[in-house]
Amino acid sequence: MTAPWLDSDRRIGHVGVLMGADNGKYPNGNSVLVQGSHGTVVIDPSLSVVERGGVPADHVDHVLISHAHEDHFCGTHMCGSATVNIHTADHPGIASLEGFLNIYGMAPGVREQWEAEILSKFHFTPRPSASSFEDGAVFDLGGVTVRVIHLPGHTRGHSGFLIEPDGVFFVADIDLSAFGPYYGDHWSDLEDFERSIEACRHIDAKHFVTFHHKGVIDGRADFLTALDRFAAVIPDRDRRMLAYLAEPHTIEEMVQHRFIYRPGVEILFADDVERTSARMHVTRLMRNSAVLEIGPGVFRAA
Repeated sequence: MTAPWLDSDRRIGHVGVLMGADNGKYPNGNSVLVQGSHGTVVIDPSLSVVERGGVPADHVDHVLISHAHEDHFCGTHMCGSATVNIHTADHPGIASLEGFLNIYGMAPGVREQWEAEILSKFHFTPRPSASSFEDGAVFDLGGVTVRVIHLPGHTRGHSGFLIEPDGVFFVADIDLSAFGPYYGDHWSDLEDFERSIEACRHIDAKHFVTFHHKGVIDGRADFLTALDRFAAVIPDRDRRMLAYLAEPHTIEEMVQHRFIYRPGVEILFADDVERTSARMHVTRLMRNSAVLEIGPGVFRAA
């Protein structure tokens, strides 16, 4: 559907950043429209695309989804008959509701509540016929290209997109927020996320777009400064966990203490995220001989 440009949108050559409410604060997001001489792409159509009644284009050829999280594809139905594309590794997350829920891996009870919210709020529609792409795939729109850069960790298939010749790099949920990297799902991986952050440092671009929070960052120097702050959250979590484990504790006690969310934050999946994240950190700290398992499921700093 065609919708007007808004004053809050940002245009960079062939690229339009469709800014979401509150700079794309979840559940909203900053979607990207790319228009060439013979093709148009929308990246991550968000709830904000739904609220604005579509995108400012007469026709959309492709929807590119950075990863299979609900807030990144909930506006796909506003893009007409466009072909939907996602990384092969995340394809199960849009092919069926069960596949989507398996990415999160939530505990029984929470999973059912999350399913109800996905259906009521995020317009989930299974897309088993969606096309898959791999790292390095290029979408040629005529005078402008969109190249896939696989950045796993947040999910297995999480990907960014480099848009040339405009020098725009959409980093999706490497969102540079003060919250820091999110790797709290069954399909997340802490060390993959760290490698993806490092990979972002070496992408030659002039403008950097996040799906949440920051929006558009102009200039490589400012991007790298923000990326450094974002990455520093991970070792800070390590330090806080090691301090807590000066006394013996279980993973469930770590869940209640809170290392990812602030104490007092109560959201549906907070315990699942804390549990998954704590296990990742503790496993790595044990591998590095910084933490010991002193009894079944009981951990203490070495």
